[in-house]
Amino acid sequence: MDTLIMVGQLILGLSILVGLHELGHLLTAKMFGMRVEKFSIGFPPKIAGFQWGDTEYSIGAIPLGGFVKISGMVDESMDAAQMASEPQPWEFRSKPAWQRLIVMLGGIIVNVVTGIIIFVVLVYNNGETFFSRDQVIENGIVAYEIGESIGFQTGDKILDINGQTYQGLNDLSSGSALLSENGYYTVDRNGETIKIEIPRGFINSFNNEEALGKFVSIRFPFDILDVTPDGAAKAAGIKEGDKILSVNGKEITFFDEMQVALAGAKNKQAEIVVLSEGQPKTLSVPVSGEGTIGIAANPLIEPVKREYGFGEAVSKGTTRAFSVVIVNAKALGKMFTGEVSAKNVSGPIGMAKIYGDTWDWVKFWSITGLISMILAFMNLLPIPALDGGHVVFLLYEMISGRTPSDRFLENAQKVGMVILLALMVFAIGNDILKLFTGG
Repeated sequence: MDTLIMVGQLILGLSILVGLHELGHLLTAKMFGMRVEKFSIGFPPKIAGFQWGDTEYSIGAIPLGGFVKISGMVDESMDAAQMASEPQPWEFRSKPAWQRLIVMLGGIIVNVVTGIIIFVVLVYNNGETFFSRDQVIENGIVAYEIGESIGFQTGDKILDINGQTYQGLNDLSSGSALLSENGYYTVDRNGETIKIEIPRGFINSFNNEEALGKFVSIRFPFDILDVTPDGAAKAAGIKEGDKILSVNGKEITFFDEMQVALAGAKNKQAEIVVLSEGQPKTLSVPVSGEGTIGIAANPLIEPVKREYGFGEAVSKGTTRAFSVVIVNAKALGKMFTGEVSAKNVSGPIGMAKIYGDTWDWVKFWSITGLISMILAFMNLLPIPALDGGHVVFLLYEMISGRTPSDRFLENAQKVGMVILLALMVFAIGNDILKLFTGG
């Protein structure tokens, strides 16, 4: 069932984005009087379809893309017979270069607008919830294995990133931070200000969603939320609402301190002082082999909830949408230099895992908005068979006044299709490798 939910979200998200992308091509083509022969969400074989005017609308069985077939255009259909005939007024090749350019940019523009709208609506409806910089500085962080690997220690108070203030905890692991040149964190450690450098290629440590939980989190004071009915804590007299003051003489303020103290007392009796109904009590509690006593913690700090008016949401959502493009452009550039591993490239399996195995509409639209912006960016790359490849040839025609030959465009299309197929095989190969290696 979990797998079906992941696949279902992926198919729905891609179908929406691909359908809108191809609709952008279709509408701009029809706007300039071009004949659109086919519009398909998904690749053949065809599952269902209907004819409306000159256009056949269909749904394909392979839900990893889509296409429009515009008369007189060199595309993936490789319709050489049509291209060998005399150009007709309704064909793509008969129209001015500037009109053809708008048609090729139509899908990209729609994906950008879609991404912006999604992020604006999410910000307006849900605002933002996060642990603020002030909370991080007040309470400090818990450093896990990835954080410790670059020099963080539990209790550090992170003051800034690259000398600039930040909004909240999530900014510490954002793409813009991890991909920055000569990046660093400024940290207050026991009253001493130190600099922790972000190593070259550090972003490769975050090649899966679980890795974020191995970086840093905020420390939090706590009391007892719940006590396991048959657990050691309840048997010793610890109750809901009690506050742990010390374990084996070690003063406890934060939850991670209690975890460490109990881990050092595995399979032993721990002397625990709790504040119960305003009075301190000393209790002897057996600690399990896992370092637990059967309690659930209640954090005594809450994340900041920030709401935005419509104008603020438009600004914030648009900024968030374009930050996705900027981060991906940086990552792609660093991939060519070897700083970012190509193993981070994900295919459909990786995308499905990002959606997750629970259906959360806020998360679904957040990821769909992100993918919409990535699709726009990827389609703008100057690779033949992608929109960006067509854009390059059209710009060349507009600047030079010379039209590339149909033979050249056909060969470029073939090369582009081989490149895209190779990239798809590589991405799926990465997905399969991660399944077996747990990456």
